[in-house]
This record gives sequence, C-alpha cells and structure tokens, in this order.
Amino acid sequence: MQIQGGLGKHVAATAVAQVIKRTYPDRELVVVCAWPELWANLPFVHRVFPLGNTQYFYEEYVENKDSLFFIQEPYFTTTHINKTHSLVESWCMIYGMEYQGEQPMLRINSEQKKAIRAFYEPKFDGKPFLLIHTNGGLFTNERPFSWARDMPFDVATKIVKHFSKTHFIMQVTRPSSPKIDGVFVRQEQLSNTELMGLLELTDKRLLIDSSLQHGAAAFGLPSTVLWNATSSVIFGHKLHQNIQAKEKPQKSLPNSVYFDYSFDANEHEFPYEESDLKDLYNIDQIIDSLEKQTNTPSKGFG
Repeated sequence: MQIQGGLGKHVAATAVAQVIKRTYPDRELVVVCAWPELWANLPFVHRVFPLGNTQYFYEEYVENKDSLFFIQEPYFTTTHINKTHSLVESWCMIYGMEYQGEQPMLRINSEQKKAIRAFYEPKFDGKPFLLIHTNGGLFTNERPFSWARDMPFDVATKIVKHFSKTHFIMQVTRPSSPKIDGVFVRQEQLSNTELMGLLELTDKRLLIDSSLQHGAAAFGLPSTVLWNATSSVIFGHKLHQNIQAKEKPQKSLPNSVYFDYSFDANEHEFPYEESDLKDLYNIDQIIDSLEKQTNTPSKGFG
C-alpha cells in the first residue's frame, strides 16, 4: 500500500489498511508513505517505508513475487469527486473491497505517552483540557488564515471566553496565524506522535478539517468539527458532530476542474464578505456541542 498526501489522509488510510488485511488475512501488509511514524505501532502492518527511502524494494517485494498493489489515488474516483461516499469507502471501492465500517487507528506506546504527559499535565492546574485547532494544513503555509479550512478567529475567541474559567485551553496553530490571548499556544512544529498523542489528554476538542479530526476519530474521541469549504461527507467522521458554515452567498470557481474549493484557499475564490467571517457559525451550537462532549474513547478504536 502506498500513500501520498497530508498527515490527515495518512491517518484516514489506516482504516483502509485494516480492510486490506481483513480481505487478505494471509498476506503481509507493507506500507510506503510520507508520514511513517504513526504506522510503526499498528499490529496489522508488517513493514513501513518512507517515500523515497525504499532501497532494494523492487527486488524484495515486486520482481517475481506474488504481490498485490494498492497504490491508486482515491481522490480521483467518481464517488469522491461527486461527494457521495467517504474517502475511506471510495478508497476501498477502487480495489473491490467491502467496507465494513472500519475506523482509523493510532497506537501511541507507553513510553511516548509518558513523555507527552510529563510535558503537558503540569500545566493543567487541575482543570479539564480543551484543545482548539484553529489553523491547519501544511506547517510551511505562511498565510495567516486559509479561509477554506481554518477557524475564524472571532469564533475561536468567543469559545475561549466561554470556557476560560473552567478549562485549561490549548490552541494548536501555525506560526504565522493569530494567537488567542490567555491560552497555551503550540505553534512550533511537533512530531506527529506528540501532535496526535495530545488528543488522549483532552477532555474537549474543537477542531477543523485537518489532521487532528482524523486523529480524534482514530482514538474514538467524539469532537466538534467546523467545516467551511470542504465536505464532511467525504473527509468527516460520523463519530464527530460536524458543523457546517452558513451557506455561501456567492460562488465563482474559474480555476476549478474536478473539485470546488481548493485546500489552500485561493483568495480570488473567497465567497463571502469579510464581515461574514464573524457570523459563519452559530456560536451557541458550538458551545452546546462542546458541553455535551465526553473524553471516553469508543470501544474498538486504537
């Protein structure tokens, strides 16, 4: 199995990998991917190779071998482009495999958990932990705000104001993005293990369409996820409460081919007035969703 793309796609792909292993239980699953760290502890994976570091791979796994190859790109399938099925379902359909509800899976080992807890828990001061992921995507993205996926700053500050007295709040963001006053900010690039391992410490999670919402699904942690230009049908998880932004008042997509809005949020496709960003979401709905959240993992996940 070969995976290219972002960290969130890699986490989602762990569900597909489970379907491959269930469909072909006598085969050894070998994974080639861009982000190998999070695959190392998965019990259904035999070997993991980083893209570009696959010495002697052809001789070992291809030449004169009875190997199966799961290397096609799921983004360019009819069901994905038409937004009728989830990414995982479309991925399985490429290979004629039956999807049976498999969810992403992550495993953080005990030593990794110790290191994460030792750094963060002293900061909690006995309060429950609310994590807010405001700005995601590529860490090297220098734009302060990518409107297609990032959380409007006004929304984030209102949520912080409501929970600041009762919760320890952490904002996960990019270095170039606005920082919320009065909260603990992680803007430096974390290891993938530390980034995902944070989720297991949380009591409440307010996320966006980025890697952490896939990670929360992998740990079975219901979260509140805000969606603007991307689709929760194809990228979301039913475990979460997925809240869509209000309807776009205008739409002009001169450069779009198979997809509407791009992940990197082209400025010329912005469908709102700037003032609309303060009113994209129902704040009371978000607060109600967070109040009802539990940090009890669902059975069968990671």
